[in-house]
Amino acid sequence: MWETDEFGAAHEGRPGVLIADGSEPKAVYFDAGSGGHMHQSRDWWVYDGTLGAPLATHVRASCACGWRSETHYPLDWETVGRHSPEEYDTSGLEGDWDQHIAEVEARAVPVPEDLAALLAQVDRRLDALASDAPLAALRAIATLERIVTEAGRTAALYAEADDTVGSTLGPGLGLPERDARARLLQYTLR
Repeated sequence: MWETDEFGAAHEGRPGVLIADGSEPKAVYFDAGSGGHMHQSRDWWVYDGTLGAPLATHVRASCACGWRSETHYPLDWETVGRHSPEEYDTSGLEGDWDQHIAEVEARAVPVPEDLAALLAQVDRRLDALASDAPLAALRAIATLERIVTEAGRTAALYAEADDTVGSTLGPGLGLPERDARARLLQYTLR
């Protein structure tokens, strides 16, 4: 439900549920008839106690990286629209997840300010150029792709050679370890 451009699916956030005993229930499976595949869901609103699903008593923010909010919000099923559960107010949960993302960003290795400003300028200029002169934008993008490929490969190789990276790679990139390793491999193989 919630995602950042920088961290993508590695830090995708969503409302999670807790049942009466304080545990997080497993996915709910729906039998759609004959066949080998059964649809499953972890959407918070399926834990309404019907069709064999457990009854959620609280919601909290959760993240694909495994983080869970310490704050639990009582779930009032009387105010959840049966046909429009997405209208239920989850802004508190999203605020908790936003705080988690701010903490992830704070632990990540900072991009130098001058480079961050330059990248923002390139982004704005390419956005304008894409509508004003799309072929010029495509040429500029091809140049950026070459730069990213070469610099990415070099940075990944240096990061792999750095003995201290093993313990700092994930936090340094603001990603879970497996995603950080995949990113390194992605740039190495380009």
